Amino acid sequence: MRKIVADILSVGRELRSLWEQDRDGELDLSSGERRRAEEVVKELESYFRELDQIGCSFRSPDFSLGLVDFPAVIEDQLVHLCWRSDEEELLYYHDPRVGFAGRKRIPAELLAAE
Repeated sequence: MRKIVADILSVGRELRSLWEQDRDGELDLSSGERRRAEEVVKELESYFRELDQIGCSFRSPDFSLGLVDFPAVIEDQLVHLCWRSDEEELLYYHDPRVGFAGRKRIPAELLAAE
């Protein structure tokens, strides 16, 4: 997952940079830049499919930080485990209806190695 997210961030930031060059919304990009933007979008779609195949979804639309959610059950409740690319370990979850703002630490007994 880390590798996929790193790829998404790299390619996503490139797309954001191309988008920012198009300040007036008129797609004033050169034909080469336009082609590259199309390639980048296809690359992103491929990476998003990879994440989806392993049950994860990318949640950082501006590509500033890799934020990934994936479903789990904690205390008989459906939750989303929540990992950020600047975190070494998976330590948080949240209610799917609340999102990132409602992050809670995964109970220690669930993190203990067997």
